[in-house]
Amino acid sequence: MPASSIRARVRAEMLDEIKAVARRHLATDGANLSLRAVARDMGMVSSAIYRYFPSRDDLLTTLIIESYDALGDAVEDAAAAPDRLDLRARWQAACRAARAWALAHPAEYALLYGSPVPGYAAPQDTVLPAQRPPLALVGILRDGLADGRLTVPADDLPTRLHDDLTELADMFFPGMPPALLARGMAGWTQLFGLISFELFGRLNGTVTHRDAYFDHQVGLLADLIGLPRPE
Repeated sequence: MPASSIRARVRAEMLDEIKAVARRHLATDGANLSLRAVARDMGMVSSAIYRYFPSRDDLLTTLIIESYDALGDAVEDAAAAPDRLDLRARWQAACRAARAWALAHPAEYALLYGSPVPGYAAPQDTVLPAQRPPLALVGILRDGLADGRLTVPADDLPTRLHDDLTELADMFFPGMPPALLARGMAGWTQLFGLISFELFGRLNGTVTHRDAYFDHQVGLLADLIGLPRPE
């Protein structure tokens, strides 16, 4: 094997190990990552880790992008599994997948949707991965519109909001009525509110049967959006 291939493999393995240790720190310390602490846990001198991640922010950005992509994979795969025409089943599957991923990866979810990390400004590299979950969810509406399965709600949006959503639709979903996009975005934000309330303990002592509660709320969101019920 060429020396360059060996070096590349060793570097890839070291990057994976650094990220694994950093994720363990996320679980115990939150987003207050320290490259020195990660290096210490790996038995490295602190200067060595800077050859892989020049700063804490570089490491955070990598973790954020990989977490968004993992969540995006889960939501996209779930939304694509049911029959294309069964919009409600696709919505429910995508929502359940988002919740399942969050419950399985609470530290990564908190990094994405929890309090902003002090002193960290997310770079442009994080934008496209961050768009994947909402685009998958609103994409269900796009398909329903294309297949004639959705009724477009009355457009009673304030003028400035109508303009904002028209611009957003032109960018990601050409031809989608702003009023329908508004409902899809409402469903998306309320979905992640549901997940955050559960994950961050806001339902403790209030709701015991979490699966049933979540499914019921997701059904209400489907009604809000206008997703048809099974015939």
